[in-house]
Amino acid sequence: MKKKILVCVLALGLGVGTATAQFGSGIVYDPTNYHNALLRYYQLQQHLIQLQKSYAKITNQLNLAMQMATFIRNMPARYRAVFSQWRNVTSLNTFGNTGSWISGINSGLFPTINTGYLKATTPLSQYDPYELSGMDSAERGRVQSQYASVELADGANMNAMATIGSIRGNAQSIEAQIANLEQDSFSGDSDLNSEVSVLNKINAAGVLTLRTLQDSNKLLASLLEQQTILAKQQRDATTNAINTDIGRQASISGNMAQVTGTLTNSLQNFRMQ
Repeated sequence: MKKKILVCVLALGLGVGTATAQFGSGIVYDPTNYHNALLRYYQLQQHLIQLQKSYAKITNQLNLAMQMATFIRNMPARYRAVFSQWRNVTSLNTFGNTGSWISGINSGLFPTINTGYLKATTPLSQYDPYELSGMDSAERGRVQSQYASVELADGANMNAMATIGSIRGNAQSIEAQIANLEQDSFSGDSDLNSEVSVLNKINAAGVLTLRTLQDSNKLLASLLEQQTILAKQQRDATTNAINTDIGRQASISGNMAQVTGTLTNSLQNFRMQ
């Protein structure tokens, strides 16, 4: 009984205290709400720290971008250089046989080159068919090889003239493109110094370099072709000298055999008599 009475008293006391806190001027302490408030405050602290790190990172990136966007002032005065200009070939035309050559080698037009080359070079005469038929096989082969050397040299020379003329004919246009690239590279305009603009200029410079290398390779190929024909002519000359020596040795051997046979017959006839 005493225990029941004590429990009832404690319950009434707590009920009165709670009511007083709710309806009076006291503050209710809720552990769950307090824990959630602390957790929310901690999350806000972490979010603030992350925002500060992001701000610092973005600021550094912006400073780097601004530094990378800075270009050298007064570029033309510091780096612009003057280069030699392409010049066309000129020549006197005393007998009227060099004008087409000059026009062709300055323009690269093959019909003009062909006409000018034929006018400025000595024509190659033709053997009479009767004379060719009267030659032995060795002599006829030598003549045909010499004709081939001259005709191949003519073709290589005209091809070299066409290559030179093509390069010289396009030189002014290429120089204009290089001048535009130079002007854009030295410009202080921000639109021409953006990342994409700089990459475009680098690509354009790479293409011009490849074109220039291609022209250089064409010239080198023409020189190699001419050197090959010269090597053929030297080989023909050496071969003809060797063949002539072989023929001479064979002729000497034949003559010696004939002289020896004649002398032997003469001695035998002399003894018989």
